[in-house]
Amino acid sequence: MTAPIPRDIPDLPAVPGPPLLLPAPVPATAVVAPVRRPVAAVFRLLTAVAAAGGVALELLLGSPARMLSYFSVQTGVLLTLVMLLSATRAWRARRPLPSAVTGAALFYALTSALVYHLLLGHTTPPFSMTGATTPPERWHAQWAALQILHTLVPAAALLDWLLLTPATRLHLRQTAAWLLYPLAYLTFSLTRAAFLPPTSPSRYLYPFLDATAHGYRSTLANALLLGLAIYALAVLLVALDHTRPTPVRHPA
Repeated sequence: MTAPIPRDIPDLPAVPGPPLLLPAPVPATAVVAPVRRPVAAVFRLLTAVAAAGGVALELLLGSPARMLSYFSVQTGVLLTLVMLLSATRAWRARRPLPSAVTGAALFYALTSALVYHLLLGHTTPPFSMTGATTPPERWHAQWAALQILHTLVPAAALLDWLLLTPATRLHLRQTAAWLLYPLAYLTFSLTRAAFLPPTSPSRYLYPFLDATAHGYRSTLANALLLGLAIYALAVLLVALDHTRPTPVRHPA
């Protein structure tokens, strides 16, 4: 026989201190469905169109093999795809792209813009993606393509991040992975130059990576300094993302 259940169960002693809520491993986006965001969708679609237009214009002005070898053109292709997918998801109220992907696209666009405006925009001879020896005239096709890829599109990507993307989505652990593409591009650039004849005008696309003019030691030193600078940019983006106010209440 089992023991009878007592009628009066003594009260258990109270747990000292306030109740603690354990952090939930499930993100808020898993339980709160995103909403349609037509403004974000339209802005991102226009950014994608601008990036695609800049890439297409460069392909029309020069050899496709040469144009597609530029970091800024490759970044324009990447940004086009990311903005198209982000626009579709914002329009259809679907989950946003991972922050590692959107953050990388923004980081590469800003890197391309800063390198052009700080290192290439005022060089002698003038920097030209088509190999022209004269400065591109304002409002001509080559000048327009340079401004689209290095000014308009990066500015649009930055505005999308500041005004249409929730804050605190970027993380410091992502920055090391973002540097893999610039490192791969450096390897690609030097390997590509090794297979082109020394007299080829398109052997080295960027003057600070010209091993013929500077030697491999100075070229790698330039690449190291540039890598440290863009890594600082990546860390700055993450820091700003965690200090800026969030512009939206729903996932973008």
